[in-house]
Amino acid sequence: MTSAHSKLYSDDVSLVVVVVDTNPFFWAGAALPFADFLSHLIHFVNSLLLLSNLNHVVIIAAGVSSCAYVFDSGNAYAGGTADVAETLGKASRKMEEFIKQDARETASNGTVADGGAASLFSGALSLALCYIQRIFRSGTRHPQPRILCLQGSPDGPEQYVAVMNSIFSAQRSMVPIDTCIVGTQDSAFLQQASYITGGVYMKPQELSGLFQYLAAVFATDLHSRTFLRLPKTLGVDFRASCFCHKKTIDMGYVCSVCLSIFCKYHKKCSTCG
Repeated sequence: MTSAHSKLYSDDVSLVVVVVDTNPFFWAGAALPFADFLSHLIHFVNSLLLLSNLNHVVIIAAGVSSCAYVFDSGNAYAGGTADVAETLGKASRKMEEFIKQDARETASNGTVADGGAASLFSGALSLALCYIQRIFRSGTRHPQPRILCLQGSPDGPEQYVAVMNSIFSAQRSMVPIDTCIVGTQDSAFLQQASYITGGVYMKPQELSGLFQYLAAVFATDLHSRTFLRLPKTLGVDFRASCFCHKKTIDMGYVCSVCLSIFCKYHKKCSTCG
């Protein structure tokens, strides 16, 4: 018989960090209301926890101006007697509080003028990787980690460097980054993230059945994925963003010293000089 401690070494125990896009500018005109999206997400989290009592799920909300942890199953069920509905209800209320706080911070900044504002996914990915590293360093026994990004808003070119640093950090730590696009346009950043780290990138055709997509594709542990035919990305957009204007470019100039990218020729690199 396998003990609970030794089972932590098994391949079917997962640590899933879910990064949720809470951008109000996107959800104001989205085909799927945010309340329905949150309901799909809660059912998905509950299904992950039901697959194994050793599974660990963390939710990070990514707003326009900030990002924060809103749910941690390790803390929620530490006593073993917490009611699932009550716990997930608290997570929903914490998500709503975060959205209101982020809206206040965005309004105080006064930097967002239209609905094309990007969410702070670079910060959310950093939080996710920090949490995973903390789990790694807490002991020799830990579940298999992965990150799931639920994105709807467009990419923020100004976050290119930070996002790529997070992607390469995840690759080095062997943490796959899965992506589920709930918006109308693909994400070049997350296409590269899933491709480089060996994750799954998918854009559901029918958002009304979002839970079915999440449960069928993203609930599978890393060991089981070797036996399944999961969706593959047909094409990956490898274009970069220039450091001078933060715009996505097809061709540009690269500094031979620090590899900074520019859309126009400069005699002196603004990054390293």
